[in-house]
Amino acid sequence: MREFITVLFDDFETLDAFGPAEILGRLNEHFTLRFVSQTGGTITSSQNVPAVTEKISGIPAARYVLLIPGGFGVVNLVKNESFLHDLKLLAQSADYVLTVCTGSVLLSKTGLLQGRQATSNKRLFSWAVHESPGVLWVKKARWIKDGNIYSSSGVSAGMDMTLGFVGDLLGYGTAKQQSIEIEYDWKEDARWDPFSEIY
Repeated sequence: MREFITVLFDDFETLDAFGPAEILGRLNEHFTLRFVSQTGGTITSSQNVPAVTEKISGIPAARYVLLIPGGFGVVNLVKNESFLHDLKLLAQSADYVLTVCTGSVLLSKTGLLQGRQATSNKRLFSWAVHESPGVLWVKKARWIKDGNIYSSSGVSAGMDMTLGFVGDLLGYGTAKQQSIEIEYDWKEDARWDPFSEIY
């Protein structure tokens, strides 16, 4: 059993966080969900969805998967040294780290993506490259796996990546069954990315 910990911040993107939570939360024999933030308490998404969180500092160093969503709040957090310090400690102790959208930019500012492959939201891709040129950014990718770190493109791509992660960890059949049960058209090919050509 692993804990699935999602780190939230004001103005996170709702589907970035709750798309993967829907998938892994259904696999309750394998994962338990927890939501954390730097301060704890209620955190509100860009779409005004409130979420109750625990403080990051209260998370024990145990087996867990970390999810880092993106959203408008990332713009300020890339300069917030205190937040980035807490995020780095959380990511270093995780068995796996998953990022959605500009969540990969947040992770990159901790230094943990230096020299590793990653992707991000294609509309903001040039900003990701500018913020962290030492990352091996891959523009055409629905999601990327580099070691124990998974990163995905914009918003709904996080669900495709999460199903890919489930497939890697628990087997393709389990991932496919989840996609069927939630009636989701899973893009199984991590290289599928028409949005890289639009932006």
